[in-house]
Amino acid sequence: MKNKAITAEDTSPPAADTLTPAWRHALVLFDSDLHRRGMADKTRRAYGTDLGQFSAWCAAHGTEPDVVVLRTLRRYAQHLSEAGIQAPSVSRKLAALRAFFRVLREYGLIEQNPADLMASPKGEKKLPRVLKPGELSALLDRIPASTPLELRDRAILEVAYGAGLRAEELVDLEVGAIDFDAEQLRVEGKGSKTRFVPLGEHAAAAITRYLDRGRPALDRREGVTALFLSKNGLRLSTSDVRRRLRVWTRNAEIQGGVSPHALRHSFATHLLDGGADLRSIQELLGHSSISTTQIYTRVESARLRSAYANAHPRA
Repeated sequence: MKNKAITAEDTSPPAADTLTPAWRHALVLFDSDLHRRGMADKTRRAYGTDLGQFSAWCAAHGTEPDVVVLRTLRRYAQHLSEAGIQAPSVSRKLAALRAFFRVLREYGLIEQNPADLMASPKGEKKLPRVLKPGELSALLDRIPASTPLELRDRAILEVAYGAGLRAEELVDLEVGAIDFDAEQLRVEGKGSKTRFVPLGEHAAAAITRYLDRGRPALDRREGVTALFLSKNGLRLSTSDVRRRLRVWTRNAEIQGGVSPHALRHSFATHLLDGGADLRSIQELLGHSSISTTQIYTRVESARLRSAYANAHPRA
Protein backbone atom coordinates (compact mmCIF):
# COMPACT_ATOMS: atom_id res chain seq x y z
CA MET A 1 0.00 0.00 0.00
CA LYS A 2 1.38 3.38 -0.99
CA ASN A 3 1.92 6.12 1.54
CA LYS A 4 -0.22 9.23 1.28
CA ALA A 5 1.42 11.92 -0.84
CA ILE A 6 2.90 14.89 0.99
CA THR A 7 1.94 18.28 -0.41
CA ALA A 8 4.95 20.51 -0.94
CA GLU A 9 3.52 23.57 0.74
CA ASP A 10 2.19 21.87 3.86
CA THR A 11 3.90 24.14 6.39
CA SER A 12 2.90 22.05 9.38
CA PRO A 13 5.89 20.19 10.84
CA PRO A 14 5.62 16.43 10.50
CA ALA A 15 4.30 14.59 13.52
CA ALA A 16 7.14 13.01 15.51
CA ASP A 17 5.66 9.53 15.17
CA THR A 18 5.69 9.76 11.36
CA LEU A 19 9.48 10.09 11.27
CA THR A 20 12.09 7.47 12.01
CA PRO A 21 14.54 7.97 14.91
CA ALA A 22 17.26 8.78 12.37
CA TRP A 23 15.25 11.67 10.92
CA ARG A 24 14.24 12.98 14.34
CA HIS A 25 17.87 12.90 15.50
CA ALA A 26 19.11 14.63 12.33
CA LEU A 27 16.54 17.44 12.54
CA VAL A 28 17.21 18.09 16.23
CA LEU A 29 20.96 18.07 15.60
CA PHE A 30 20.63 20.57 12.76
CA ASP A 31 18.41 22.93 14.76
CA SER A 32 20.81 22.77 17.70
CA ASP A 33 23.70 23.62 15.39
CA LEU A 34 21.83 26.64 14.01
CA HIS A 35 21.14 27.79 17.57
CA ARG A 36 24.81 27.36 18.47
CA ARG A 37 25.80 29.51 15.50
CA GLY A 38 23.47 32.29 16.63
CA MET A 39 21.01 31.91 13.77
CA ALA A 40 17.95 34.15 14.10
CA ASP A 41 14.78 32.41 15.34
CA LYS A 42 12.88 33.42 12.21
CA THR A 43 15.52 31.79 10.00
CA ARG A 44 15.59 28.66 12.14
CA ARG A 45 11.82 28.33 11.82
CA ALA A 46 12.03 28.74 8.04
CA TYR A 47 14.70 26.03 7.85
CA GLY A 48 12.59 23.84 10.10
CA THR A 49 9.55 24.20 7.83
CA ASP A 50 11.51 23.38 4.67
CA LEU A 51 13.30 20.42 6.23
CA GLY A 52 10.08 19.20 7.83
CA GLN A 53 8.52 18.97 4.38
CA PHE A 54 11.56 17.16 2.99
CA SER A 55 11.79 14.69 5.87
CA ALA A 56 8.07 13.90 5.57
CA TRP A 57 8.48 13.32 1.82
CA CYS A 58 11.47 11.04 2.45
CA ALA A 59 9.61 9.17 5.17
CA ALA A 60 6.74 8.58 2.74
CA HIS A 61 9.27 6.99 0.36
CA GLY A 62 11.12 4.99 3.01
CA THR A 63 14.31 7.04 2.66
CA GLU A 64 16.61 7.63 5.65
CA PRO A 65 18.97 10.66 5.92
CA ASP A 66 22.12 8.64 5.31
CA VAL A 67 20.89 7.16 2.02
CA VAL A 68 19.78 10.43 0.40
CA VAL A 69 21.69 10.89 -2.86
CA LEU A 70 21.70 13.42 -5.67
CA ARG A 71 18.96 11.49 -7.49
CA THR A 72 16.76 11.74 -4.37
CA LEU A 73 17.13 15.52 -4.33
CA ARG A 74 16.39 15.79 -8.04
CA ARG A 75 13.21 13.77 -7.58
CA TYR A 76 12.22 16.02 -4.67
CA ALA A 77 12.87 19.17 -6.72
CA GLN A 78 10.71 17.72 -9.50
CA HIS A 79 8.00 16.96 -6.94
CA LEU A 80 8.08 20.58 -5.76
CA SER A 81 7.86 21.93 -9.30
CA GLU A 82 4.95 19.62 -10.17
CA ALA A 83 3.18 20.86 -7.04
CA GLY A 84 3.34 24.39 -8.44
CA ILE A 85 6.15 25.73 -6.26
CA GLN A 86 7.89 28.63 -7.98
CA ALA A 87 11.63 28.58 -8.75
CA PRO A 88 12.67 31.05 -5.99
CA SER A 89 10.93 28.92 -3.34
CA VAL A 90 12.49 25.73 -4.72
CA SER A 91 15.91 27.41 -4.58
CA ARG A 92 15.33 28.41 -0.96
CA LYS A 93 14.35 24.88 0.00
CA LEU A 94 17.43 23.45 -1.73
CA ALA A 95 19.62 25.96 0.11
CA ALA A 96 18.17 24.66 3.37
CA LEU A 97 19.01 21.10 2.30
CA ARG A 98 22.60 22.07 1.47
CA ALA A 99 23.01 23.53 4.95
CA PHE A 100 21.30 20.51 6.55
CA PHE A 101 23.52 17.91 4.88
CA ARG A 102 26.62 20.03 5.47
CA VAL A 103 25.92 19.81 9.20
CA LEU A 104 25.28 16.06 9.02
CA ARG A 105 28.62 15.65 7.26
CA GLU A 106 30.42 17.78 9.87
CA TYR A 107 29.04 15.53 12.61
CA GLY A 108 30.03 12.38 10.74
CA LEU A 109 26.52 11.11 10.02
CA ILE A 110 27.17 11.06 6.25
CA GLU A 111 30.33 10.93 4.16
CA GLN A 112 29.34 13.33 1.35
CA ASN A 113 26.90 16.18 1.01
CA PRO A 114 24.48 15.04 -1.73
CA ALA A 115 23.26 18.62 -2.22
CA ASP A 116 26.66 20.00 -3.24
CA LEU A 117 26.10 19.06 -6.88
CA MET A 118 22.42 20.01 -6.93
CA ALA A 119 21.86 23.06 -9.15
CA SER A 120 19.11 25.49 -8.20
CA PRO A 121 16.41 26.14 -10.79
CA LYS A 122 16.88 29.18 -12.97
CA GLY A 123 14.16 31.66 -12.22
CA GLU A 124 13.60 35.25 -13.19
CA LYS A 125 15.19 37.49 -10.59
CA LYS A 126 13.16 40.55 -9.80
CA LEU A 127 15.08 43.74 -9.21
CA PRO A 128 14.25 45.42 -5.89
CA ARG A 129 12.07 48.50 -5.73
CA VAL A 130 14.20 51.62 -5.55
CA LEU A 131 12.65 54.97 -4.71
CA LYS A 132 13.91 58.11 -6.37
CA PRO A 133 15.42 60.78 -4.09
CA GLY A 134 12.42 63.00 -4.85
CA GLU A 135 10.00 60.25 -3.76
CA LEU A 136 11.90 59.78 -0.51
CA SER A 137 11.86 63.52 0.17
CA ALA A 138 8.11 63.56 -0.45
CA LEU A 139 7.64 60.59 1.87
CA LEU A 140 9.74 61.92 4.74
CA ASP A 141 9.06 65.64 4.53
CA ARG A 142 5.27 65.17 4.50
CA ILE A 143 5.23 63.52 7.92
CA PRO A 144 4.09 66.42 10.15
CA ALA A 145 6.26 65.37 13.13
CA SER A 146 4.06 67.23 15.60
CA THR A 147 2.47 64.45 17.70
CA PRO A 148 4.52 61.79 19.55
CA LEU A 149 3.52 59.11 17.03
CA GLU A 150 4.39 61.34 14.08
CA LEU A 151 7.75 62.19 15.63
CA ARG A 152 8.36 58.47 16.11
CA ASP A 153 7.36 57.56 12.55
CA ARG A 154 9.53 60.30 11.07
CA ALA A 155 12.50 59.06 13.11
CA ILE A 156 11.89 55.43 12.13
CA LEU A 157 11.74 56.15 8.41
CA GLU A 158 14.68 58.58 8.49
CA VAL A 159 16.78 55.86 10.15
CA ALA A 160 15.47 53.13 7.83
CA TYR A 161 16.60 55.06 4.76
CA GLY A 162 19.51 56.99 6.30
CA ALA A 163 21.17 53.88 7.75
CA GLY A 164 19.76 51.13 5.53
CA LEU A 165 18.42 49.01 8.37
CA ARG A 166 16.24 45.93 8.13
CA ALA A 167 12.79 46.14 9.76
CA GLU A 168 13.95 43.71 12.46
CA GLU A 169 16.97 45.88 13.17
CA LEU A 170 14.82 48.99 13.50
CA VAL A 171 12.56 47.51 16.15
CA ASP A 172 15.52 45.95 17.98
CA LEU A 173 17.27 49.31 18.42
CA GLU A 174 17.83 50.32 22.03
CA VAL A 175 18.02 53.87 23.34
CA GLY A 176 21.64 53.20 24.24
CA ALA A 177 22.47 52.26 20.65
CA ILE A 178 22.70 55.93 19.66
CA ASP A 179 26.05 57.67 19.90
CA PHE A 180 25.47 61.28 18.95
CA ASP A 181 29.10 62.25 19.63
CA ALA A 182 30.45 59.61 17.24
CA GLU A 183 27.48 60.13 14.89
CA GLN A 184 26.74 56.42 14.65
CA LEU A 185 24.30 53.67 15.58
CA ARG A 186 25.09 50.29 17.09
CA VAL A 187 23.01 47.72 15.22
CA GLU A 188 22.38 44.10 16.18
CA GLY A 189 22.06 42.35 12.84
CA LYS A 190 21.38 38.81 11.67
CA GLY A 191 23.07 36.09 13.67
CA SER A 192 23.57 38.51 16.60
CA LYS A 193 26.32 40.28 14.65
CA THR A 194 26.97 43.82 15.82
CA ARG A 195 27.91 46.57 13.40
CA PHE A 196 28.21 50.35 13.60
CA VAL A 197 26.62 52.51 10.92
CA PRO A 198 26.91 56.27 10.41
CA LEU A 199 24.05 58.40 11.71
CA GLY A 200 23.28 61.04 9.09
CA GLU A 201 22.29 64.60 9.84
CA HIS A 202 18.60 64.18 9.00
CA ALA A 203 18.27 60.92 10.92
CA ALA A 204 20.09 62.36 13.94
CA ALA A 205 17.81 65.41 13.95
CA ALA A 206 14.69 63.24 13.71
CA ILE A 207 15.84 61.01 16.58
CA THR A 208 16.68 64.05 18.72
CA ARG A 209 13.20 65.51 18.21
CA TYR A 210 11.63 62.14 18.97
CA LEU A 211 13.67 61.67 22.16
CA ASP A 212 12.89 65.20 23.32
CA ARG A 213 9.18 65.43 22.49
CA GLY A 214 7.94 62.01 21.38
CA ARG A 215 9.33 59.12 23.37
CA PRO A 216 8.71 60.67 26.84
CA ALA A 217 4.99 60.80 26.04
CA LEU A 218 5.01 57.12 24.96
CA ASP A 219 7.23 55.83 27.77
CA ARG A 220 4.48 54.53 30.06
CA ARG A 221 6.09 51.34 31.35
CA GLU A 222 9.17 50.74 33.45
CA GLY A 223 12.09 48.82 32.06
CA VAL A 224 11.32 49.19 28.33
CA THR A 225 14.63 50.16 26.73
CA ALA A 226 13.52 50.02 23.10
CA LEU A 227 14.18 53.18 21.13
CA PHE A 228 10.89 53.09 19.22
CA LEU A 229 7.77 52.60 21.33
CA SER A 230 4.15 51.86 20.52
CA LYS A 231 1.31 54.04 21.77
CA ASN A 232 1.07 51.58 24.69
CA GLY A 233 4.72 52.01 25.58
CA LEU A 234 5.87 48.66 24.23
CA ARG A 235 8.53 47.74 21.69
CA LEU A 236 7.22 47.96 18.15
CA SER A 237 6.89 44.90 15.91
CA THR A 238 8.02 44.72 12.29
CA SER A 239 4.36 44.61 11.22
CA ASP A 240 3.86 47.94 13.02
CA VAL A 241 6.67 49.46 10.97
CA ARG A 242 5.22 48.14 7.71
CA ARG A 243 1.75 49.38 8.60
CA ARG A 244 2.95 52.90 9.44
CA LEU A 245 5.04 53.01 6.27
CA ARG A 246 1.93 52.17 4.21
CA VAL A 247 0.09 55.06 5.87
CA TRP A 248 2.77 57.60 5.02
CA THR A 249 3.31 56.19 1.53
CA ARG A 250 -0.36 56.79 0.77
CA ASN A 251 -0.09 60.24 2.30
CA ALA A 252 2.82 61.07 -0.04
CA GLU A 253 0.84 59.65 -2.99
CA ILE A 254 3.65 57.27 -3.95
CA GLN A 255 2.40 54.61 -6.34
CA GLY A 256 3.21 50.93 -5.84
CA GLY A 257 4.07 49.03 -2.72
CA VAL A 258 6.84 50.43 -0.55
CA SER A 259 8.30 48.19 2.14
CA PRO A 260 11.02 48.81 4.74
CA HIS A 261 13.24 46.68 2.51
CA ALA A 262 12.61 49.11 -0.36
CA LEU A 263 14.06 51.88 1.82
CA ARG A 264 17.08 49.68 2.50
CA HIS A 265 17.49 48.96 -1.22
CA SER A 266 17.21 52.67 -1.96
CA PHE A 267 19.87 53.43 0.64
CA ALA A 268 22.33 51.02 -0.98
CA THR A 269 21.53 52.00 -4.56
CA HIS A 270 21.91 55.72 -3.86
CA LEU A 271 25.27 55.01 -2.21
CA LEU A 272 26.37 53.15 -5.32
CA ASP A 273 25.15 56.01 -7.51
CA GLY A 274 27.19 58.37 -5.37
CA GLY A 275 30.40 56.44 -5.89
CA ALA A 276 30.56 54.16 -2.83
CA ASP A 277 32.32 50.83 -3.41
CA LEU A 278 30.62 47.47 -2.90
CA ARG A 279 32.78 46.48 0.07
CA SER A 280 31.74 49.59 1.98
CA ILE A 281 28.09 49.01 1.12
CA GLN A 282 28.45 45.39 2.24
CA GLU A 283 29.70 46.49 5.66
CA LEU A 284 26.99 49.11 6.05
CA LEU A 285 24.24 46.61 5.17
CA GLY A 286 25.69 43.87 7.36
CA HIS A 287 25.91 41.34 4.52
CA SER A 288 28.09 38.37 5.41
CA SER A 289 28.95 37.78 1.75
CA ILE A 290 29.81 40.22 -1.01
CA SER A 291 27.73 38.10 -3.39
CA THR A 292 24.59 39.32 -1.59
CA THR A 293 25.61 42.93 -2.08
CA GLN A 294 26.24 42.41 -5.79
CA ILE A 295 22.49 42.63 -6.41
CA TYR A 296 23.06 46.40 -6.51
CA THR A 297 25.40 46.13 -9.47
CA ARG A 298 22.49 44.56 -11.35
CA VAL A 299 20.24 47.42 -10.28
CA GLU A 300 22.78 49.93 -11.57
CA SER A 301 23.32 47.94 -14.76
CA ALA A 302 19.57 47.83 -15.43
CA ARG A 303 19.32 51.59 -14.88
CA LEU A 304 22.17 52.25 -17.29
CA ARG A 305 20.66 49.95 -19.94
CA SER A 306 17.35 51.79 -19.63
CA ALA A 307 19.08 55.16 -19.96
CA TYR A 308 20.97 53.91 -23.02
CA ALA A 309 17.82 52.55 -24.66
CA ASN A 310 15.97 55.82 -24.12
CA ALA A 311 18.78 58.19 -25.12
CA HIS A 312 20.99 56.61 -27.77
CA PRO A 313 19.85 57.04 -31.38
CA ARG A 314 21.20 53.62 -32.38
CA ALA A 315 20.06 51.71 -29.33
